[in-house]
Amino acid sequence: MMMFPLLPQVSQPDRSCATLALTPDSLVALYDLSEVTLSMVDIDHQIPALGAHKCPLCGATQALHWHRRGERDYWCCQRCQLVSVPVQQHVSAELEKAEYDRHENTLDDVGYRRFLGRTFYTITDRMPPGCQGLDFGCGPGPALAAMLEEAGYPVALYDLYYRPDSEVLQRRFHFITLTEVIEHLAEPAKVLSQLWQQLLPGGLLVIQTQQVRDQAAFRQWRYIHDPTHIAFYAPATFRWMAQWLEAADLEIVTADVVALRKAGALGDESA
Repeated sequence: MMMFPLLPQVSQPDRSCATLALTPDSLVALYDLSEVTLSMVDIDHQIPALGAHKCPLCGATQALHWHRRGERDYWCCQRCQLVSVPVQQHVSAELEKAEYDRHENTLDDVGYRRFLGRTFYTITDRMPPGCQGLDFGCGPGPALAAMLEEAGYPVALYDLYYRPDSEVLQRRFHFITLTEVIEHLAEPAKVLSQLWQQLLPGGLLVIQTQQVRDQAAFRQWRYIHDPTHIAFYAPATFRWMAQWLEAADLEIVTADVVALRKAGALGDESA
């Protein structure tokens, strides 16, 4: 488990999105990103080519072309180290949902519960029972929420395709989880800004996603084979994110779980 102090001030993207209401329609609109220039792709993949690719997290436009697999390109932002796929290479919303419909994750699957346990224990080890949470991107079978409910943590659900309840996006919570969700977001800055606004003082934003190690490992990584995975996060990306969100601290809990704590006293709902 690693703790990181806050970094020096970094350049920030436009935060006018902080009060964005994430209705189902607006979430679908997040797939409509700005243009990307792919004129400097390194065909032999040996020397990273510098090109103009707008990062969907920090907004920087200088990126290295890291990899090409099939018809997809992967660009590494030189500011926040996010690796992302150009918008014109994203699958459609219909194909994305069809891919999710293939998942067969159930609460009685012991292996799946063990997998979710990394986020579950991040919450239960740091938040007292009774704290209310949001399982953002809960999917068709919200097993994590059920596990937390069993342990005494009420959990609201939201999912663009399976639980499009915009009412929960107007509420505030002691903790918010994104379990295998953030790698699917076309505009993570807008979603994270919204969720951070919904987080109460002292609350936790817990993100579970496999993390980028280095370029050589990335090219052999099975995680990039999923056509719905379009953004990949390194530890440096989460450190940048913590500074941008003005988090009180960032904790690297496991190799695939991070927790960002919001400043303030837990339980102070007046802030």
